[in-house]
Amino acid sequence: MIEARHLRVLRAVAVTGSFSAAARELGCTQPAVSQQMKALEASAGTTLLVRTGRETRLTQAGEVLVRHATGILGGLTAAEEEIAALVGLRAGRVRLVSFPSGSSTLVPAALAALRAAHPGTRVSLVEAEPPSSAGMLRDGDCDVALAFRYGDGADAEWDDLVVRPLLVDRLVGLVPEGHRLARAGAEAVAMGDLAGEPWIAGCPRCRTQLVAACEESGFTPRIDFATDDYPAVVGLVAAGLGVAVLPELALASVRTEGVRTLAVEPAVLREVVALTLPDLARVPAVAATLDELAVAAAR
Repeated sequence: MIEARHLRVLRAVAVTGSFSAAARELGCTQPAVSQQMKALEASAGTTLLVRTGRETRLTQAGEVLVRHATGILGGLTAAEEEIAALVGLRAGRVRLVSFPSGSSTLVPAALAALRAAHPGTRVSLVEAEPPSSAGMLRDGDCDVALAFRYGDGADAEWDDLVVRPLLVDRLVGLVPEGHRLARAGAEAVAMGDLAGEPWIAGCPRCRTQLVAACEESGFTPRIDFATDDYPAVVGLVAAGLGVAVLPELALASVRTEGVRTLAVEPAVLREVVALTLPDLARVPAVAATLDELAVAAAR
């Protein structure tokens, strides 16, 4: 019989690439990992791992088992959380992943409200940008992913997930205080009016959207700097090193001295959502987290 604890060890070996690294991740010894892998291979009736020197790789059978293990372990996690929820969320656990501007704006209020209502519910937070965050959700590494998408909302990569819309965020332009548009008192700017400017770009998905928006306006932006750190973007603009566009949500927790914000025309919008798996959506602690994120977004 294949046991869940053996599947967890197999997945750890597949992710880390070695028995010793898997042992460190799982908090056990290398001989314990080796012993559990032997037990799993005996249960499966075939070789799952091949060790060549310091490298450990999966056989075809091992790849099949790891692929199924993700769904099996995700289902077990959902079962464990639902059982814990039977005692009124006193033992709930939610693993949340969020992009940085969501972490600094929506997450604090949502988690504070959740803790006040359910003090026994434990929430952990790590940061990742989409699409990595959705991948973490599917791999069983988190329970709720705060994510965003641009355009009309059509995004086939989320078709297998529960999508909870939170808010629509627009991009705003940033120029230095001494910029010609700032001196002229402009309140809005067309992307085409910034065609000759050096640009500071943000996260990879935002960078892709920036290039697409500029190309729709007839030019390809000259990106001199790229950083995922929003205060760094503002600092670079304030120093006169270029212009940028940032989501309004990102500016909510960033000091903007030395820059002027302008409405972007035509408007560029992104939808901010919370994602979870269908099974996890029925877990009360996860459902409560989604509700509090929605309340925080409504504010």
